[in-house]
Amino acid sequence: MDLMSTVDGSLLRQDRPSAGGVAAGLPSLVRVLAVDDERASCKLLSLMLRAPAYCCTTAASGEEALVALQTDTFEAVISDLEMPGISGLALLAHVRRVYPYTAFLVTTGVDDVDVGVQAMRSGADDYLVKPLHENAVLASLESALHKRYLERQVENYRQHLEDMVAQRTGQLRTALQQIERSYEDTLQALAAAIDLRDNETAGHSERVCRYSLEIARAMGWSESQLGSLARGAHLHDIGKLGIPDGILLKPGPLTEEERTVMERHVKIGYNLVADIAFLADAAEIVLTHHERYDGSGYPCRLRGDEILPGARIFAVADSFDAITSDRPYHRAASFESGREIIRGYSGTKFDPQVVSAFLKIPRAKWPAIAHELVSAHARRG
Repeated sequence: MDLMSTVDGSLLRQDRPSAGGVAAGLPSLVRVLAVDDERASCKLLSLMLRAPAYCCTTAASGEEALVALQTDTFEAVISDLEMPGISGLALLAHVRRVYPYTAFLVTTGVDDVDVGVQAMRSGADDYLVKPLHENAVLASLESALHKRYLERQVENYRQHLEDMVAQRTGQLRTALQQIERSYEDTLQALAAAIDLRDNETAGHSERVCRYSLEIARAMGWSESQLGSLARGAHLHDIGKLGIPDGILLKPGPLTEEERTVMERHVKIGYNLVADIAFLADAAEIVLTHHERYDGSGYPCRLRGDEILPGARIFAVADSFDAITSDRPYHRAASFESGREIIRGYSGTKFDPQVVSAFLKIPRAKWPAIAHELVSAHARRG
């Protein structure tokens, strides 16, 4: 068959529908790279793929094709498989790796159909058997262009979705951080309200919170565990808001009956926060922070590992602050004396592991924390 006879027919008329109409979303002029070491085949493809729908560039070898791909942009490549130097399969592998959304058709002789099938398995969109017929070339090319366009759209959508998820995740993370900050501000305000009510222990909640966190860090606690402990430490005495002033502010020793009323503050505090989801862990510390390792505490006389780890840590921090702060019933002891008193109660009132971690913290740490908090209060005025 004469090569030029294959270009006769209605599909090459100027009123032929453009590829843009078939593969919606593609540019109105589709750029195609035709690669073949036979000049006649390149000439034929140039005649088939002409304006206004197509712009065809030819290359006589795989090497020329690589240069063309580096210097221009193509929506499709049509390449012969059997070429000296860089073969059609090697060119296909390069295009699939570097230009994944470029359509790729291979051309092959009748006797090489199996090779064409192998090329499709390697990523070609279709194979064309020589001699080429315009109807088959255009139908195959437009199908491949449409397929690659859809793949690019899916990838763009996936990328957009990932970007949108990342953006929304960032917004959610920021919102959660703001909520956490709001929670912390609320907890600090509640702690300040408790301290104002009982001015003899002003700053106690904040100090004991810092002391507890230092001990927990020395024991290797995670950030999430530290957060729960901090919330419990800030709120541990919230139940005192329900204790009558005559008992809470009494300067002298409490009677047995008054002590019983005072001890109710742990259950009052627990009932205040237990139903708040983000304070669930803190509520347990509020309830058990006066339990003692040997079972001598209240309200449930828990002992040893029956007491939550956070409450065991808090018990040491709370007692240490009570010892080293002025109270109606005693003057503040030195931090060194406080350390020794805590050491003396290891295994009785306090968990030995917690006491061990407490004693490993440098002595200078405790007065430094207390001084820092006093300075912070002074700045806030």
